[in-house]
Order: sequence, then C-alpha cells, then structure tokens
Amino acid sequence: MIEDDAVIREATGIGLERLGYHVLGAEDGLEGLELFRRLQQEDPVDAVLLDVMLPTMNGTQVCRQLRGFSDVPVIMLSARGDGLDMVTGLDAGADDYLAKPFDLQVLDARLRAVLRRTAMRPFDDGPREDPVRGPERLDIDPHRLVVALDEREIHLTPTEMKILLMLSEDPGVVVSRGDILSDVWGYTWDADHRVIDVHVQRLRRKIGASRIETVRGFGYRLQDDPS
Repeated sequence: MIEDDAVIREATGIGLERLGYHVLGAEDGLEGLELFRRLQQEDPVDAVLLDVMLPTMNGTQVCRQLRGFSDVPVIMLSARGDGLDMVTGLDAGADDYLAKPFDLQVLDARLRAVLRRTAMRPFDDGPREDPVRGPERLDIDPHRLVVALDEREIHLTPTEMKILLMLSEDPGVVVSRGDILSDVWGYTWDADHRVIDVHVQRLRRKIGASRIETVRGFGYRLQDDPS
C-alpha cells in the first residue's frame, strides 16, 4: 500500500491483515515504486493500493511507471472523490478506483474482484476453441487469451481482456454496463459506470476505436463490420 498518511496506511494495513492479506506499506511514490521493484525479485506483489496525492511522485505517475513493466492490479485511492482524479488514474492504467473514506469490506470486495481477474490464465485441458476471426484481421483466441491485430499480438491488461472476451461472445449484441460491471468487476451494487467507460476507451485505442460501439443509455457491442 502506497499512502503518505500514516494513520490511514497503518489502520488499513491492520484491517486487511485481519482479513488474511499480507500488507507492506510505503509513504511516498518513489519509495513505493522501489519497494515494488525489489519485491518482484523476491516475493511478487498481488495488488497495489495507490494513493493519488503522494510526495516525490504522485499516484498517477507511479501507476504509469508500473504499467511500463507490470500488469499488477492497481486500485487508486483519493480523498477528494474527484471524477477527474478517477478518470486520470484509470487512464494511467489503474484497474479500479476508491474514494476515501472507504469501508474496509468494500475495499476487500474490490481487491478480491481484481485478484479474480488476474487469476484468469490459459489452460491446457479440454478442447481448443478456434480463434474468433474479426474484420480487418482482429483475432481473439479465447483459449490462449491472445489477441492479434493484423497478425501482431496486442498486449491487453486482464481487465481489458475480460471486457473484450465478454463482448466477443456474441458480436453485434449489446452488452449492458451493468452486466460488464457484474461480470468483470464482480460488483453486485450500483457503482460508477465511468470505470467501465475508461477501460473501454483504453481498449479502443488498442484494437481500433470503431470496433466497439457505444449504445447510448445501454452499453457496448463489438462491431461485426467496423468502418
């Protein structure tokens, strides 16, 4: 957990330890980044709780640095609960966002949700599914979890991969934001759907903006024939 407020850092750490997590803390962005790099060689980190407002290097900068070499799940924390903070953090590569003060049980649910997404791995048993051949040579192999555009493999985060797989199950059919939130994030309560919109924007930048259509008021669908 990278958090400069010692009270929040220690209280949250104690609470999470009681829930079964092993928590290490850092009080500024640079220290947290160095701690993460060191742990990657010794005992890899499963998830990062990252405050937005940090000394030496803010949370957005830390997240961008992390995304340069790791897909570790990142949950951004902000005292302001500012919509701009949320979008900036998610656009930097964060998986989720939580405003302070937060309930420990909600944080636990968010952590379990991102950890379930990163637990998604290719498997060897069972019949191999054929790749889904999309227009303009977009290939989605749901068995090996590989996406390629014009035969060039595209790197997707676990969250982006789950969204794309969900949309590709039935191309042309609208998938609601509520269904995406429930299936990908594991939320069963009404949450801010902007978290989905930001991840879809990032996915569009990787596979082509026209491939995913926004159906206003409903959700998204994967285009059969993007223009």
